[in-house]
Amino acid sequence: MNRIMAIALIVIGAGLLYFGYQSSQGLDDQLSQTLTGNFTDETVYYFIGGGIALVVGLVMLRRK
Repeated sequence: MNRIMAIALIVIGAGLLYFGYQSSQGLDDQLSQTLTGNFTDETVYYFIGGGIALVVGLVMLRRK
């Protein structure tokens, strides 16, 4: 059961990172990055959530 949860977290994390990348390529993020040097909050949340889910999934997969 833990293996299934780990794989699900890896897939969800990869999906969130993909959506974060797609969001960062949008006009609003490009404008925000040009003017402020930062991405929008939504994009940052995608990257943080995706990274955390991916790392937790990988750690769970490595544990026995």
